[in-house]
Amino acid sequence: MINISNWLLRLAVLYLIAGIGLGLFMASSKDHSMMPVHAHLNLLGWVTLTLFGLFYRVVPAAAATLLARLHFWIYVPANFLQMLLLGLLYRGVAAVEPALGAVSMLVGVAIVLFAIVVWRHTPAAA
Repeated sequence: MINISNWLLRLAVLYLIAGIGLGLFMASSKDHSMMPVHAHLNLLGWVTLTLFGLFYRVVPAAAATLLARLHFWIYVPANFLQMLLLGLLYRGVAAVEPALGAVSMLVGVAIVLFAIVVWRHTPAAA
């Protein structure tokens, strides 16, 4: 069994490197056409994965559930594909739009799964 928290945090750092790297490239080339990709790498990659990882670190019982594993295995590959397809879209490959829409829906499904995990493992009253 994988340690979901550790893997989410490790992947988050890779997204941080990719997001910062793209930002540095845009700044040095003065071509900011990939700004939406840069923002998505940092927000849906670095920030979101970090928050997922920290939640599962703080609430290890949540990380041990099937729903958490489903969340992880849907979000991680779908988000990666979403970033690749978004990059292609902003490089002018309009044909990727249907696939981008599909993987974006998977990212949304994974976020709903995470919301269910959070609601199940954080009682309203202490």
